[in-house]
Amino acid sequence: MIIDSHTHAWEYWPYEPPVPDHNSRGRVEQLLWEMDRNGVDKAVLVCARIEHNPHNNDYVAEQIRAYPDRLVQFADVDCSWSAEYHTPGAAERLKAAAAKYQLKGYTHYVKSDTEWFASEEGLAFFSATADLNLIASLALGPQWQPTLRELARRFPSVTFLCHHMAGANAREEAPHPNLQEILRSAEVPNIYIKLSGFHYASHVSWGYPYSDTHHIVRQLYEHFGPQRLCWGSDYPVVRTNMTYQHALEAFRTHCTFVPDEHKRLILGQNLADLIDQAGT
Repeated sequence: MIIDSHTHAWEYWPYEPPVPDHNSRGRVEQLLWEMDRNGVDKAVLVCARIEHNPHNNDYVAEQIRAYPDRLVQFADVDCSWSAEYHTPGAAERLKAAAAKYQLKGYTHYVKSDTEWFASEEGLAFFSATADLNLIASLALGPQWQPTLRELARRFPSVTFLCHHMAGANAREEAPHPNLQEILRSAEVPNIYIKLSGFHYASHVSWGYPYSDTHHIVRQLYEHFGPQRLCWGSDYPVVRTNMTYQHALEAFRTHCTFVPDEHKRLILGQNLADLIDQAGT
């Protein structure tokens, strides 16, 4: 089984510059076609209520009902682009979203206000996450890792799943302080990392197979182990830099230092286990 930990779907293409197929490029049918073509069994849809798509949670929920065996919804809850971002009432908004969409997890994109995780509102938000048994899929930079470690220790039953190698970057010079900060989070057993965003981490965004990122992937693998890594494509955004097949093979074919039995965990089994255990 292969499960893609990081995909999106939109009714209207949200990014600039404009594209000629804005009403179809981001739709879920495109993702499913790519999944079928490349033998991917299931995908997590990371909702993002960004430009032209204020109702993305509802659109994705409709697709989950249409394709319940292929897709899993992680709803956008109070992400950084929303008017509700880090305002009072976050825990209640999370509870409402979990009830409305029958969630296994949610996504939360952050800015630079690292102190929010330890605030009264932040702690209530993650207490609700624990009570609802949800996966917290977080888009955050390395500067958040110390605060994340404290939060994860406080809520050991919550799986914290960091997007796109937690913001590690091959352009960072030795001694790689940001990468070292991410690696320190491996000491906390409920922090997981998505092996997605090779094109973000690379020196050259179109430099497939992104071999300059392999030292990052290797160290994430050595520190977090094969059980706490999950492969993801970042489809359809990844199309700006490579195809869906490239996004899969950048890890499956070209990260030769990971043995096949561990690739099977990273490509699907780890996430399958997390999804099976999550939710009410």
